[in-house]
Amino acid sequence: MPDEPQLEPLPPEAEAVEAPAEERPPERQYCLFRAGRERFCLSVLDVEEVVEWPPVTGVPLAPPFLLGVFNLRGAIVPVIDIAFTEGRRSDLPPRHIVVASRRGQEEGGDLRLGIASDEVMGTCTTSEPLLVDEAPRDVPHCCGMLRHEDRLALALDFRRLVEAFPVPVI
Repeated sequence: MPDEPQLEPLPPEAEAVEAPAEERPPERQYCLFRAGRERFCLSVLDVEEVVEWPPVTGVPLAPPFLLGVFNLRGAIVPVIDIAFTEGRRSDLPPRHIVVASRRGQEEGGDLRLGIASDEVMGTCTTSEPLLVDEAPRDVPHCCGMLRHEDRLALALDFRRLVEAFPVPVI
């Protein structure tokens, strides 16, 4: 019989196996802004950009939440006011527009929506999950709450936002 290879024991230092790293939830980034009295957040993956308040053209016979449309580098973008139910003061117009977008399946099928904002606080990176159970039931475009700096922000879901504030495609 030919000599069979023999396995030799490993030295003790080679047996030490590193403990598996604790799996942390993935980090997510949100754009935080205020509209009316409420703080909101939207995933940065849904935010195309934030612009200073441009000239907005009103749309005749539009629903009360549609403030109008504006031109963003040749694209007409509808602007909604998610704080319209709070009776925003007419002498304090919004200062920014958070432009949210979603890629369409077809070429040119992108959907853009401007959200009127009184203040943009910036971005927040967190690995904390959204507080889904804390989401108010009477806010259909909200998918949870985000805790940031000891305050809560309503987390917006772009798909639900478009369903709650339907604007015709322009």
